[in-house]
Amino acid sequence: MNLPAPTPAGFLAAAAPGTRVVVRYRIDGGFTDALGHLVMCDGGACTVRTRQADVVIPLREVVAAKEVPPAPEPRRRAAP
Repeated sequence: MNLPAPTPAGFLAAAAPGTRVVVRYRIDGGFTDALGHLVMCDGGACTVRTRQADVVIPLREVVAAKEVPPAPEPRRRAAP
């Protein structure tokens, strides 16, 4: 028997801090994504640390969330 997949908010609540995630959420006029590491998640919001800043996202606005693999290593420049 397969268990139902958790809701996006349920996934975020169960994920360990430090998990790399992408979260799609509603904003005025549409949707946007936050890609980074989950800092925390409480009953009403989650915080994702992106490259630019910590983003606090109300869970009621989250429409999708999932774990993503680590960022690729920066490419090294070839020697001239």
